[in-house]
Amino acid sequence: MGITKTQHFTGEQNRLAALAKALGHPARIAILQHLLKQQACICGDLVSELPLAQATVSQHLKELKAVGLIKGTVEGTSVCYCIDKQNWEEARDMFLQLFSSPVTCQENCC
Repeated sequence: MGITKTQHFTGEQNRLAALAKALGHPARIAILQHLLKQQACICGDLVSELPLAQATVSQHLKELKAVGLIKGTVEGTSVCYCIDKQNWEEARDMFLQLFSSPVTCQENCC
């Protein structure tokens, strides 16, 4: 794999790209929507909510946890997951800032 040259971009640009990449799969969106709907930590029942194998769900959870959108704690033999409120709000603000930037080109510019 080639060098990504991420060092040429700001920390905020790299963070936003990592968040966007983590959100780039419908299973991860479904996981986040489920956690948001439950408004509580979920222990083990995510597999029953998704048409995916346990290993696949675990991989998606790992990706979401790696960028900080969710957090997990071990309780006995299971891991409980919930939205990381601080990182969630940071991500929301970053995307809102990007998408609230005005588009200044004319409609027929291209």
